[in-house]
Amino acid sequence: MKKKLILIILSLLLIFQKSTSKEIKIFDFTEDGLKKLKVRKLKGETSYTIGSNANGNYLKAEAKGKASGLGMEKIINLNETPYINITWKVEKDLSGINEKSKKGHDYAARVFVVKQTGVTALSKKAMNYVFSSNNKIDESWRSPFTKKSVDYVLSTTLENSNEWVTAKANVKEHFKKFHNLDVNEIEGVAIMTDTDNSKLTAISYYQNIFFSSE
Repeated sequence: MKKKLILIILSLLLIFQKSTSKEIKIFDFTEDGLKKLKVRKLKGETSYTIGSNANGNYLKAEAKGKASGLGMEKIINLNETPYINITWKVEKDLSGINEKSKKGHDYAARVFVVKQTGVTALSKKAMNYVFSSNNKIDESWRSPFTKKSVDYVLSTTLENSNEWVTAKANVKEHFKKFHNLDVNEIEGVAIMTDTDNSKLTAISYYQNIFFSSE
């Protein structure tokens, strides 16, 4: 009887923990959802199209010497949901480039999170979560173009080539560690597949990007 009671209590605790966990979905990968995203062109325009598989809709990105991103302004409370979760895949990577240099600063897949730190458009700092073609998971470095953005490897084709993989990062902790900022919220999230510096071709997929409490 005692063991049965303990099992019931444990089951109720698990149900309670599951019910109190919080998730905030970021992107709606539908044709209508795609139209609502802001396009930022750096050089030409990356091709973004909608597809689907057994797990739902995804965004396919293909860049041939191009660079443009898709983003949205959205306030995320990092005290409640500090973790970003990304499911993605790289079909064709950028093997052989130096991603830490200006000439090779391209990624087959990346997701930016942005914090506004002042009143001007330039007063922003970012964590740039990347699917690297040449570096290892958890490696990081400042962008060769701006010290306000840190590149952080969440996934790599060295381990997962042409395979779906899900990665997670604590955004609040990363802003403190890399930018020395105690951040309560971020104001924007963006996706970009770019090859404008290397002039190569990359093909990648994004699916189910959300923030969570755990």
